[in-house]
Amino acid sequence: MIVAATFCWGAAATAGKAVFTGRLFAGRAAISPLILTQARTTFAVLALLLFLLFRYGWRFFRISARDLALCSMVGTLGMAGSNFFYYYAIEKATVAIAITLQYTAPVWVMLTMVLWGRERATLRRAVAVLLAILGCAFTIDFFRSGLDVRNLGVAAALVASFSFAFYNIGAQALVTRNHPFKVMAYVLLSAAVLWAVLDPPWQLMAQGYTPPQWAFLFLFACLSMLLPYFFYFTGLKYLDPTGAVIASCMEPVFAILFAAMFVGEGLRPIQALGIAAVLVAGVMVQMQRRRTTFPE
Repeated sequence: MIVAATFCWGAAATAGKAVFTGRLFAGRAAISPLILTQARTTFAVLALLLFLLFRYGWRFFRISARDLALCSMVGTLGMAGSNFFYYYAIEKATVAIAITLQYTAPVWVMLTMVLWGRERATLRRAVAVLLAILGCAFTIDFFRSGLDVRNLGVAAALVASFSFAFYNIGAQALVTRNHPFKVMAYVLLSAAVLWAVLDPPWQLMAQGYTPPQWAFLFLFACLSMLLPYFFYFTGLKYLDPTGAVIASCMEPVFAILFAAMFVGEGLRPIQALGIAAVLVAGVMVQMQRRRTTFPE
């Protein structure tokens, strides 16, 4: 089930790239990373709230003021930030670069927890950090061409990784005190409210999208958020959290393979080596973490 979730996330990354490059809906109103992120979050939270309301009733949504404030921070600084900068990086760079750099997030989480004194620094963790940094350098081809940020694509991917790390740290505390679906609902709602403020709904409706484009945005929300979350939480019944997170590291593999197959993104051997190094680093870090949260 966890692998099925990563399959959905990988396919979503490639679909986003196809939209940004004009392979989908060529000649029609452009769907930007902001619009894709906003529509993805808004459609997903509306569907989730309706489901939870009919399944559990209003009482399910009770939450303390402290946890509500933390959900708001996780939703805006964490989820909204990681989603937007991730798709912006896909648009400006490549799927391979965007998803690989975002998957350095487990390393940043580990470093933060060590600095806070919540985890112990070990040789394995130190090796994982060095391996991740080296892998990032290989992925962006730093040693051959230097740091070409490609119109800020690489920088955006790194910001996405920091936001994703913050999201995981904050959500980890929340799910120990609340039902995971409740946390997910408030986090998504906070992100959706942020996008509604930055890009009001009437401006979104004025974009001139065709019915097929609106249908794509709705299906994209289901594919990239609702469906994989369902798979992930179902998989948690059969795997411990560490096993689930290790399995989720298949997402970059699926995303890069789909990008190579469907949107024509090339992948040099040195970049493949960098991707492998980042994945190994992520697995090494997560193998020593006993608790985790659901992914972006």
